[in-house]
Amino acid sequence: MSRGLLEKRIRVFNFAFFQRLMELVINSRGAYLQKSGECFKIKTEERSVEISCQKVSSILISTSALITTDAIKLAIDNNIDIVFLDEYGNPFARVWMPKLGSTTLIRRRQLEISESPDGLKFALEWVKNKFDNQINLLLRLRQTRPHRSAEITSAINDLKTTVSRLDTILEEYSSLSEARFEILGIEGTGARIYFDIISALLPERFQFQGRSRNPAKDEFNALLNYAYGILYSRVEKACIIAGLDPYLGFLHSDNYNKKSLVFDLIENYRVWADEVVIALFAGRKVKVEMFDKIPDGLTLNKEGKALLVTEFNNFLEETIRYRGRNVQRKNIIQFDCHRFANQLIGKDNEAK
Repeated sequence: MSRGLLEKRIRVFNFAFFQRLMELVINSRGAYLQKSGECFKIKTEERSVEISCQKVSSILISTSALITTDAIKLAIDNNIDIVFLDEYGNPFARVWMPKLGSTTLIRRRQLEISESPDGLKFALEWVKNKFDNQINLLLRLRQTRPHRSAEITSAINDLKTTVSRLDTILEEYSSLSEARFEILGIEGTGARIYFDIISALLPERFQFQGRSRNPAKDEFNALLNYAYGILYSRVEKACIIAGLDPYLGFLHSDNYNKKSLVFDLIENYRVWADEVVIALFAGRKVKVEMFDKIPDGLTLNKEGKALLVTEFNNFLEETIRYRGRNVQRKNIIQFDCHRFANQLIGKDNEAK
């Protein structure tokens, strides 16, 4: 894609939204969101657009914008959550209906099981699933990079050795409180192995030294942090709809205002963000102009956010085979949260 065409595409997307993806993304400074009949009306200095509320699944606001109370009520009446994102893509506020979303029994059982042997089993399942996803991604990367086969194979074997240490956890520990630091230590070892090989596979200009969060120290982590932020929002929403308490975690401890369950469950889906970001670098779509320097690091600018959100939403919209049926990848999070909630209250048949 030429530079001119890319700039044209960015301007269109950055105007206000990604209509095709059924998700309003407000990232134009000074944008104004209001209600117009049964539609959302988005206005900027350049133009205005109306979108039926029936076509909107969520509203993400990532920059200075105005929204009317009528627009908020229209969203709430149609089960559309409004999420406010910071400069790193992390949700810092959410407008949602003032209802629990399901039976209180789910949250009671969530609390009871969180420190039980069953809670330990759930936590181990999520961590193992993350490792399996990482290994499977590396296997796919190896197929398209035969000249790096030996290097990737070595990393895969190291990851398999690391994950095998989880097999003894249930024999050595009876609760999460006892096993937590052991599991987190294994996770840390695996993360170093995984991101070391990912860095080695990137173009030399964009290779990085391990994970860095807010702020990111490099372009890869700036993109990955923002993609993870999108996932955090989706997992939290799925928890609320399923009747789960986002703050009552299993593996991650219950610190003040920490959405511990969201951090637990997102382990199952982080590889989606990894895959999209890696593909952006492999496709040479990442440009240094998409990042702004800030104290001690980098942040995505409007152009970078537009590219990432577009590619990530395209990925989430894809239909894949999951548990015997064809579903869009984005809906898997909700299915899994409902399944987990049903498991908590003993409705195993509904959970399968």
